[in-house]
Amino acid sequence: MPMELLKKWLGHPEELYNLVKFKMGGYKAVMPKIDEDSLSDSLRTCYKYLNQTSRSFAAVIQALDGELRNAVCIFYLVLRALDTVEDDMTINLETKVPMLENFHSYLYQPDWKFMESKEKHRRVLEDFPTISLEFRNLAKVYQDVIAEICHKMGLGMAEFLEKKVDSKREWDRYCHYVAGLVGIGLSRLFSASKLEDPVIGQDTELANSMGLFLQKTNIIRDYLEDQCEDREFWPTEVWSKYVKKLSDLAKPENIDKAVQCMNELITNTLHHVPDVLVYLSRLKNQSVFNFCAIPQVMAIATLAACYNNKQVFRGVVKIRKGQAVTLMMDATNMEAVKAIMYQYMEEIYQKIPSTDPSSSRTQQIIASVRSLSVPSGTLISRVHYSPIYLSCVMLLVALSWQYMSTVSKATEEYVHTGEN
Repeated sequence: MPMELLKKWLGHPEELYNLVKFKMGGYKAVMPKIDEDSLSDSLRTCYKYLNQTSRSFAAVIQALDGELRNAVCIFYLVLRALDTVEDDMTINLETKVPMLENFHSYLYQPDWKFMESKEKHRRVLEDFPTISLEFRNLAKVYQDVIAEICHKMGLGMAEFLEKKVDSKREWDRYCHYVAGLVGIGLSRLFSASKLEDPVIGQDTELANSMGLFLQKTNIIRDYLEDQCEDREFWPTEVWSKYVKKLSDLAKPENIDKAVQCMNELITNTLHHVPDVLVYLSRLKNQSVFNFCAIPQVMAIATLAACYNNKQVFRGVVKIRKGQAVTLMMDATNMEAVKAIMYQYMEEIYQKIPSTDPSSSRTQQIIASVRSLSVPSGTLISRVHYSPIYLSCVMLLVALSWQYMSTVSKATEEYVHTGEN
């Protein structure tokens, strides 16, 4: 945030409060809100579903410029509905497979809905007619992108329903279907909106890497949660070098091997960082940059928190609330993102055990990223804040967090009742 803007907002505490409060990855805070009075009833309902179902993207989606905002909102909800079908273990394969493969066609069927899901986000299936209506209200250029990505993703999900992720190549393939295609679809929407150059939507390799970096990070972090839900996404090629069964990594006697296995997967994931930096460096629109950069810096911070950390196999590893707020306020320009990436890569580097089987490969990828991510002179904006301004900002952040924590208890109870 530029100093002039910071001074302006500090002169208007209410506006600064509304700037700092947003919702990202479970952290409550503030971002600019859309004018709901200007929305149709069905579109307003879609944004309600967005806020109820998104743990990470609701705020940054609503901060996007122009018509891109609605297109990305509907894109998210369509894929959330598709993902809900995939996740629902109560749907038998005879029903689930054709649903996944044909899901894109439901976008053009005004009355299609599914009332038998037991998943927590089942509301997006039960009220799919509202979502599909707003999909058909989008410009055709957006419809085409969303429908095509939905089709490809459904086919990929169906492919992996009955087979596990064995090799690292298959890990990349699975992550492409569930996240890389999202990156590709979003990039094509960015270009279609004219907010970004055509190359953003055309370079599918970089867009795919953006998705893979986020998805692999989630898979690594969520090992224990997935085990409890009887889901396995870690590639057999990697974990089989350490234990006989993936679930064995959670056993106390295997903790050292478990950490080594995780470190190997984190090293694999870090190879996407150069692509992430190149992709972000091409973006021109500020709202698109924020939308893309914030999840990526959250991901590198999460990887740094997980690296060589036994807690991944014992409970939940999350970045701190204050850390999340700082990342969001800082990740608004390329130099700041480079500095953040450099900071967390160095943090990982300092934790590399000399006895770790992947240590040399981890050191190599970090060394290759250093040349790309070292800031070229412009420091992260927070370095330039005077103590009084920084104190005011952090005070308002703390107050907004306390307020939102209280309000969110009632809100999440409502969401839990309505969706879970």
